[in-house]
Amino acid sequence: MLHFSSNGVDIAFIDRPAPEGAAGDPILLVHGFASNHSVNWVYPSWSTTLHRAGFRVVALDNRGHGESQKLYEPARYASELMAEDCRNLLDHLGIERADVMGYSMGARITAHLALHHPDRVRSAVLGGLGIRLVDGVGLPVGIADALEAPSAEGLTDPQQRMFRSFAEQTRSDLKALAACMRGTRQTLTRDEAYQIGVPTLIAVGTKDDIAGSPHELAALMPNARAFDIVGRDHNLAVGDKTYKAAVLEFLAERP
Repeated sequence: MLHFSSNGVDIAFIDRPAPEGAAGDPILLVHGFASNHSVNWVYPSWSTTLHRAGFRVVALDNRGHGESQKLYEPARYASELMAEDCRNLLDHLGIERADVMGYSMGARITAHLALHHPDRVRSAVLGGLGIRLVDGVGLPVGIADALEAPSAEGLTDPQQRMFRSFAEQTRSDLKALAACMRGTRQTLTRDEAYQIGVPTLIAVGTKDDIAGSPHELAALMPNARAFDIVGRDHNLAVGDKTYKAAVLEFLAERP
């Protein structure tokens, strides 16, 4: 992986050039909580799908995740700071404007990037995050407690057990993730959601009990549309074929 310094924080990323002869529009991929660029974007074939469609694919490991620097103060995981990591990566690569796709926490980061730096975002895809961008925060803060528990054996809450298990499977730094969970829970107001004017696709699984309604969020935004990932929950929606097709269609239509 490649690395750069985002205001003093070491961020790891990949940069896959577009196929020869393709337009090479850049797309930045922002993964979800307790994941990393490989789990969210490489293993489910997103990077290959987008590369074959002619895109230059850039994906980072968010701070506290993957091969990026681990931090242990919740304040250092504010959504605005993580959005700045994305903007700084675009600066580092000399990319003036990119399509940006985030999933779950990555969608929250994408929304903050589109709100504060609309000139850098050509379009936004918010996966695994609906109305809870503005109404609640999706995952309960108790996930952080589960990450700090001595083991998963004593956990009885299904979400706590699921995320503790997932974090262990991805060999994550549990202390850093707990700090992230406590620090990156910033919502947008309805007025701020309305201010996001870039073309936006909001895609959520119909069995997702974390994200909230994509249709309710789309109704708050001036240039957004919703897509239901039928029959998928929060985790299984990530690599769904209909989701990929909807994203490719959306990217082909956006200005």
